[in-house]
Amino acid sequence: MKHYHVNVNGTDYEIEIEEISAEEAKSRQAAPAAAAPAAFAPATVPTGAEMVSAPMPGTILSVNVSAGQSVNKGDVLMILEAMKMENEIMAPKSGKVSAVSVSKGSSVKTGDVLCAIE
Repeated sequence: MKHYHVNVNGTDYEIEIEEISAEEAKSRQAAPAAAAPAAFAPATVPTGAEMVSAPMPGTILSVNVSAGQSVNKGDVLMILEAMKMENEIMAPKSGKVSAVSVSKGSSVKTGDVLCAIE
């Protein structure tokens, strides 16, 4: 074990690092990540449905709708955190949510489809 002192944003930490062989590193492969919600294929979205996309990269803090739920224009569909600010993602039209492709904690990029409303 090697001991190091590091300073992160003005806070001192003492850390220990264990050196391992390349073979041991291969045997300690990371566990598979939790399955992300299945994104819906465009073919499964009804004709005329409007896709609601992420306006910026961030993390989904809450999802307030589910598939089959009726919404009104302006209803808050979900909350997207970006740059430590909470952004309300609102329904662009009244209708029925035909699919939701994100869940709480999902990371999204600009343009990622969040849900579809028909």
